[in-house]
Amino acid sequence: MTVLLAGCGDLGTEAGLRFAAAGHRVVGWRRSPSKLPAAIEGVAADLSSSDLPAVPADTTAVVVAIAADSPTETAYRTAYVDGLAHVLDAVLASGASVRRVLFVSSTAVYGDADGGWIDERTTPKPGGYSGRIIREAEELLYSRLTGTGITPIVLRLGGIYGPGRTRLIDQVRGGTAVIPAASRFTNRIHRDDAAAATVHLCTIDAVPGPVYIGVDNEPAELGDVLSFLAAELGLPQPASESADASGGAASPSGGTSPSGGEPSRGGNKRASNALLRSTGFEFQYPSFREGYRAILAGVGVRHP
Repeated sequence: MTVLLAGCGDLGTEAGLRFAAAGHRVVGWRRSPSKLPAAIEGVAADLSSSDLPAVPADTTAVVVAIAADSPTETAYRTAYVDGLAHVLDAVLASGASVRRVLFVSSTAVYGDADGGWIDERTTPKPGGYSGRIIREAEELLYSRLTGTGITPIVLRLGGIYGPGRTRLIDQVRGGTAVIPAASRFTNRIHRDDAAAATVHLCTIDAVPGPVYIGVDNEPAELGDVLSFLAAELGLPQPASESADASGGAASPSGGTSPSGGEPSRGGNKRASNALLRSTGFEFQYPSFREGYRAILAGVGVRHP
């Protein structure tokens, strides 16, 4: 089949390479297509513009993997809502034989759960503009594809880490990591597993459900992750945050906390991946331990 990747950064490129390795034709839209590997047919495209290239007529799956240019509300809306709308416009106008459109979303749509468990049945309650805007994009996907015969799939990823994504490692090495005084659960997924899950949901024989949570098997206390990294690096344990401290701990999702009062996208929750695993998907890195050990061993590269 032909797969169109609308957005071909690190995650999209890794997914594209996996589609290609499985024997599929892969077309990648991005502003700088010359950076893509030869296995992906790069096409210059700016998703913030309504003037997008033609969708190949034999396209059967579209993956929308968008990233905002900056951590601002305007940039998020331009990327996730406007960008997705433009891709859907192009797909629906093309008459191509598209059967599935997968939108890479985020567990930020759930906000904070005070350490409780969430799954696909949990009602999204985003706590900041990032989650609200991404949730709006999800609803746009569903509404635009209703009645078209195209299956919409939302893959809500936790904090992505992997080659070149070494913020927590750098904090431990630099002595700036702080173990939170209060319990703070985090949910993450290795870049390679996120890409593999994308390919899996686009290619399985059974019709996928409307939404899946993409996180590894083990929600983990941020302090446990930092302590593990320190031990693996042979460094002293990070300092503990004082019980009355107002802040300063690392963002629990492994992502940035945008300015302007935007809360951490990670929140404090434990996300279940049971539905994704029930489709037959298996994780290469089932917990942060295997994933971070691979990073520390230099396994893999981050795609430009």
